[in-house]
Amino acid sequence: MRPEIEQVVELIQRKDPKSLEDALALLQNTVFSFSMKVCGQRQDAEDTMQEVLLKSVPNLPKFDSPKALMVWLYKVAKTRCLMNRRKSKFAPNEALSLEELMPDRQELERLSGNADPTPETSLMRRENAKLLREAVQQLPPEYRLILVLHDLEELSHEDIAEITGLRPGTIRMRLHRARLFVRKELAKAERDGAPSKPKKHAAIAQAHPRERNCKQMFAELSDYLDEELDDSLCAELEKHMEGCEPCKAFLASLEETIRTCRTAPPTDHPDEPAAANLRREVLSKYQELMANIRRPTASDINLS
Repeated sequence: MRPEIEQVVELIQRKDPKSLEDALALLQNTVFSFSMKVCGQRQDAEDTMQEVLLKSVPNLPKFDSPKALMVWLYKVAKTRCLMNRRKSKFAPNEALSLEELMPDRQELERLSGNADPTPETSLMRRENAKLLREAVQQLPPEYRLILVLHDLEELSHEDIAEITGLRPGTIRMRLHRARLFVRKELAKAERDGAPSKPKKHAAIAQAHPRERNCKQMFAELSDYLDEELDDSLCAELEKHMEGCEPCKAFLASLEETIRTCRTAPPTDHPDEPAAANLRREVLSKYQELMANIRRPTASDINLS
């Protein structure tokens, strides 16, 4: 869970205008950042931010648990985002096929011949956040949402299940395929922008063709990296890796993709003048609501 959510609950409980405005600013940034990752368009993200904050007015006094606030916040935001988002013309029309996301022999050969990702490569990817955003936006909505919630917002599988209503197995499947898709897009962009290099260790790839057991290993890699894999399957995968350099190289490239997602720089903040006006509006509605709650009615007054 993001620490901002815990800070929001602490600030709300202080029940003073300054603390509440600070809480609303944190909520704005959280919702806007999430919405930009899912929607990809500033106008959609700002519309989502506005609707979520206005809807929060009657609910804010009820939140004494950061997790309850987190689940509510992401539920409302993801519904609005997916309704408003302008579909990318590059987005696949169908569900992602695991087979199509697997590396072919040529890519396995290239991966096997490359050294482990260097700090310079990682730095380049972090600086070029545009590539990551474009890759994420090309994902079909149901896959993009899971990737954003897990790898960019850093929510657990359990929290995502509560927010989306999906079964854990469905979440893990969509997360893995979304990661594979983003890995493939980033690798393609990096390959297109890099000078050609002589091939290395071609014999390794030839000695380890993409057999059935390799395909099975590829399908389990996200669960392995997230420590969600059964112990016996984990041991089987690690044993396979010991003798399969292409699989080992592919695991490293997938791990680097996940790291790229989790170290991506934050998106832009919402327009501050508009955000400040929205905070004032929400603060006014909240104070009016609290005054009505505290104001005694005739039935509350003892006339005797």
